[in-house]
Amino acid sequence: MNLDKDLQSRQMVRDLVAKALEAQEILSTWEQPQIDKVVAAIADAGFAHGEELAKMACTETGFGNVNDKTIKNQFASKNVYEAIKDMKTIGLLKEDAQMRTWDIGVPVGVIAGIAPSTNPTSTVIYKSLIALKGGNTIVFSPHPGASKSTLRAVEIIMDAAKKAGCPEGAISAISLPTMSAVQELMGHKDIRLILATGGAAMVRAAYTSGTPAIGVGAGNGPAYIHPSANIQKAVSLIISSKTFDNGTICASEQSIITERSTAEAVEQELKRQGGYFLLSAEIAKLQTFLFSPKGGINVKAVGKSALEIAKQAGIFSVPANTKVLLVPQTEVGKAHPFSHEKLCPVLAYYVAENTDDVLSKTTDILRYEGSGHTFSMHTQDTDVVRKFGRKMPVSRFLVNTGSTFGGIGYSTNLFPALTLGCGAVGGSSSSNNIGPLDLINIRRVAWGVRDIAPPVGHTKIGAPADDVLIEQLMDRILKKLK
Repeated sequence: MNLDKDLQSRQMVRDLVAKALEAQEILSTWEQPQIDKVVAAIADAGFAHGEELAKMACTETGFGNVNDKTIKNQFASKNVYEAIKDMKTIGLLKEDAQMRTWDIGVPVGVIAGIAPSTNPTSTVIYKSLIALKGGNTIVFSPHPGASKSTLRAVEIIMDAAKKAGCPEGAISAISLPTMSAVQELMGHKDIRLILATGGAAMVRAAYTSGTPAIGVGAGNGPAYIHPSANIQKAVSLIISSKTFDNGTICASEQSIITERSTAEAVEQELKRQGGYFLLSAEIAKLQTFLFSPKGGINVKAVGKSALEIAKQAGIFSVPANTKVLLVPQTEVGKAHPFSHEKLCPVLAYYVAENTDDVLSKTTDILRYEGSGHTFSMHTQDTDVVRKFGRKMPVSRFLVNTGSTFGGIGYSTNLFPALTLGCGAVGGSSSSNNIGPLDLINIRRVAWGVRDIAPPVGHTKIGAPADDVLIEQLMDRILKKLK
């Protein structure tokens, strides 16, 4: 009998969640050392298979490049593990003898993990580590265009986890990914939390599923090169960041903005380091290729190199050493699609009159798209950092570092993460770089430390007590009766 594909995928989800629930009930009885043994095994396996998974992802999706995806897989395993290995997540986390309170870490339960096509394997390694570290289990929903590499990543790390004693079903994935399966997973009664990484529609679906969710908004981070910056270094950092895995990390720079006083020097340095400024006719060609009439980005451009994009757009004057395509812009908004997020080595380029003009323009960019995500600045002036720090509607404000590496905590001391919360301003439930402590509940035990006097009626402070009021009322009634 031929079963409907959607029905098959829905039943698969129910079976996977049931197994994950059984596994989580076992993990909920474990102590921290048992959990940590499994977490270490996952990290080792993810690191060892980093290149294999990178090759699979590139072959399957056509996004990015093997070298950078290998680094991304190793970051998701080694760097994340180093940050969480000594973290206390299970049982008694904190005992405050003076306040007479305890904090006890409790797993949230079974987690739904949405894996995007741009980072199909590193996301699996990272989310598995932070989920299992909290004593949770996780069921992944792969992107249909990257399911083979996602499923292979799940197979590798689950095999390693089982060898370390982890129960069967603790890490799994839907092998028949459909929209029906995603909906079934996110709305399943036994899913306690959704970790949503993907497009805006997917994140919205997670938040409207009825299940608590941690999602991320669009990244559209501007990079401000201030007059006090070391321009050569700033440009180098921006280009290496924007070209990493061909721009597929959401924290990567989407525009450069500088002041008129330093614009010429910035432009010369960008050209020297592999930036190509498009002319008007070339901008029109790139816009036609890069964006749909509704403003969405052409999937054929995602994760491709600058030279590949130029060729596909019919722009043949681009030098062979070009690393990024730069598009001069003056405005922001729907009618100006280059002010959108661009998951490829294309940067909008703005020149402002002064620092206040930069502040206004970058705020406009972020409020149009990218609120709550990331902003970067290159400067030696801490006063200007302080000024922008109070105004920028972002969760990550990065100084003198590439936005890609700074945002995920590779070149900064932010928590190393591949899910970057955007806070309330960005429509997200958290502004954190998401880690294990975002995936547990804290049970608080508190001793009584003071006696409370019984309440005196429902009277205002300073007002007569109820018995006094009743006595006064009776006196008035008796006087009338007389």
